[in-house]
Amino acid sequence: MKKRSTEREREVCGLDLGDRYSRLCLLDGETGEVVEEGRIATTDAALRRRFSSAAPMRVALEVGTHSPWVSRVLSECGHEVIVANPRKLRLIYTNRRKNDAVDAMYLARLARTDPALLAPVHHRGQGAQRDLAILRSREALVRARTQLVNHVRGAVKSIGARLPRCGAEAFARKAGTALPPGLVTALTPVIGVIASLTAQIRSCDRTLAGLAKTYPETAVLRQVKGVGPITSLAYVLTLESPERFATSRAVGPYLGLIPAQHDSGDSTPQMRISKEGDSFVRKLLVGSAQYILGPFGEDCDLRRHGLRLGAGGSRKDKKRAVVAVARKLAVLLHCLWKTQTPYDPLYNAARAQRATAAA
Repeated sequence: MKKRSTEREREVCGLDLGDRYSRLCLLDGETGEVVEEGRIATTDAALRRRFSSAAPMRVALEVGTHSPWVSRVLSECGHEVIVANPRKLRLIYTNRRKNDAVDAMYLARLARTDPALLAPVHHRGQGAQRDLAILRSREALVRARTQLVNHVRGAVKSIGARLPRCGAEAFARKAGTALPPGLVTALTPVIGVIASLTAQIRSCDRTLAGLAKTYPETAVLRQVKGVGPITSLAYVLTLESPERFATSRAVGPYLGLIPAQHDSGDSTPQMRISKEGDSFVRKLLVGSAQYILGPFGEDCDLRRHGLRLGAGGSRKDKKRAVVAVARKLAVLLHCLWKTQTPYDPLYNAARAQRATAAA
């Protein structure tokens, strides 16, 4: 009982992070009265100066650009840090009198009442964040190249011509010699940028292939045909530890690959997937699922499950099959990572066959 009383008496701080300055609201842990309100510079030095000498307190802040390093700084200063999921805080983002000071106060009051109401988010470590930045930089380069390729093809089509069909890797080489005379001056600089982006993407691929070797667990995930270095590395760096999840099935909801719910009374509408969690990893898993269901995918339990779901042949059935395979793939990868066991592509099929034979 004493421990509970001590926890209650600790001061509680709400910190609404801004790019240059952050708003601070400090509450008395016992009475809930406002002890301090103010503004603090969003810098390492300013935060350490304010919090390093303060008594241990509970600090609540929202996920954002600065939240990873700020949460690490405050933890090093000896405080309990709760990083809130802003998507769960309708009390804050639907407030008609929303401002930084009010946001900080609400964060503090929620943290004082029940931290679970903040739907706390676990930030990955600094090393994982740094390595994940390489993956996201590659993704940004790929998006930029795709936009430029689409621009070139659209410009050529607008004058009644067409460029040869080819992949993005070979586009600069093949399109550069096939440009209509009237567009050579306009599009040659763009072709040059596309060639440069392709070279940068290849360089990133080599870096990521080397980086994957420093994470031995990615080799276990790459046993699944359709999961390459990029997908396995992004999966490991985002989840960071398999022990974060009590069961492998919890990974599907974490990555937003299960249907959202909006049940009320007898109404249980069928909804699309929630798309919560990391969109980058979800996109990579969907891409792997498309490969598994495509013409080059090997015969495996995942492929058979997806083909059964998409047997109707409609576009909706096929999309549902891809998402279902991506969800099962997320669960499978976690199971392989946690158990470090060899991958058997037809494990479920063999088990069903043995059960039938025994019956």
